[in-house]
Amino acid sequence: MSAIDDLAGELSRLPGIGRKTALRLTYHLLRQPAEQSKKLANALATLAEKVKPCATCFNLTEDETCSICRDVRRDPGIICVVEEASDIGAIERAGEFRGVYHVLGGRLSPLDGVGPENLTISALESRAGGGEIREVIIATNPSIEGEATALYVQRKISRLPLTVSRIARGLPVGGDLEYADGVTIAQALTARRAMT
Repeated sequence: MSAIDDLAGELSRLPGIGRKTALRLTYHLLRQPAEQSKKLANALATLAEKVKPCATCFNLTEDETCSICRDVRRDPGIICVVEEASDIGAIERAGEFRGVYHVLGGRLSPLDGVGPENLTISALESRAGGGEIREVIIATNPSIEGEATALYVQRKISRLPLTVSRIARGLPVGGDLEYADGVTIAQALTARRAMT
């Protein structure tokens, strides 16, 4: 195998990158000065060496604990449970949540060989059982696996003296009922609230 095939093969393993796009990226890198490719390689090596899960919440960080866990302005009594560290960015962009997080590291998927032991659910149980937590908000994706994960997490921590809630699902702002699927409409109706 050539160096071009090796790089294209590695790039095609990235999500959303097929073989054609991987080859296009490889040839793009070859057209750049060698210095640019070395910068990219160094950035990837640094990423692999320095970034690790936070000791508390499993968010990705270069420190022992992430900046969110260290932020004294946050409410440590409310934990938002997400599937992946990348989900934190989406919630943070909304600017409404001021609690802390817990990253599961995926979702239950028996067909893919992902069971509870492959996720950080036991660490969440320990954290939630410490006595300081008032609420756990489960913010897994609204997929079959995400729903199964949410139910499993809820069952594991429901014995604790805290509130377990789930993020609401339904119609997006600016969406049309005419184009919404039945599941989305059903979820919107179930999650309805009184107008005040």
